[in-house]
Amino acid sequence: MEVTTTVLSRREHFARVGSTNDVVRDWLASGTPEVCLAVADEQTAGRGRDGRTWLAPPGAALLLSLGFRPTWLAPDFVWRLPAVVSLAMARAAEEVIGAAAQTVRLKWPNDLMIDGRKVAGVLGESVGLGTDDPRVIVGIGINVNWPRDDFPADLADTMTSLLEAAGGRRIDFEGLLDGFIATVEGAIDGLRSGDFDAGDWKARQLTTDRVVELHGPAGAVDLVHAVDVDAQTGALVVRADGRERSVFSGEIRHLRVAPPERAV
Repeated sequence: MEVTTTVLSRREHFARVGSTNDVVRDWLASGTPEVCLAVADEQTAGRGRDGRTWLAPPGAALLLSLGFRPTWLAPDFVWRLPAVVSLAMARAAEEVIGAAAQTVRLKWPNDLMIDGRKVAGVLGESVGLGTDDPRVIVGIGINVNWPRDDFPADLADTMTSLLEAAGGRRIDFEGLLDGFIATVEGAIDGLRSGDFDAGDWKARQLTTDRVVELHGPAGAVDLVHAVDVDAQTGALVVRADGRERSVFSGEIRHLRVAPPERAV
């Protein structure tokens, strides 16, 4: 199925693909204009940040990717594309589960959380930033009608789904997708004119004023106090040894909120 909307140049729904990010990457490489959207019921080669796999049972999660050609956005602000995708999904999720605003939190740099448990992950990838043909792919997978009894045993204590957040009430996939598309279209239009909802992005951050562990690419773990996030650069602002510094997502493999007994 292919549909044209206000912002979307192409929209297709697949029963099964390797990765929606790969589908959208191929579309952009073949000349498809922005903004294109691929949605899948199942991924066989889904991936998360730092090459980790991201798999869900068929029909348990909403899996999608958006493709951009952001010639209209300065390279230093491209991080705002995955940010507005995250915010749009957070708002759409709150609507379908009947939750208050900011119930869905953001764990810097790329997770959506409910009650401290991960409900969605976001993966942003880019090609050619700073050239005349920049391409950005933002993928998101959100756990929807996935019952707790079926969670993988090793993740059951750290993940959740919209089904669980709604008290066992099944979620309407189409309603969630429609709400997301309507919200993200408005956000993209806003970005084009220089408008980014930094207030909501900052207010939803789960890490602010928390002690966190920054896991580096070589395996080192840095214990710091997360002070804030920077709406100009997208960085996490942390304090350690009395000094503040900015941490960018590419500098770490993983962030974990430290248990209460740990202190900097």
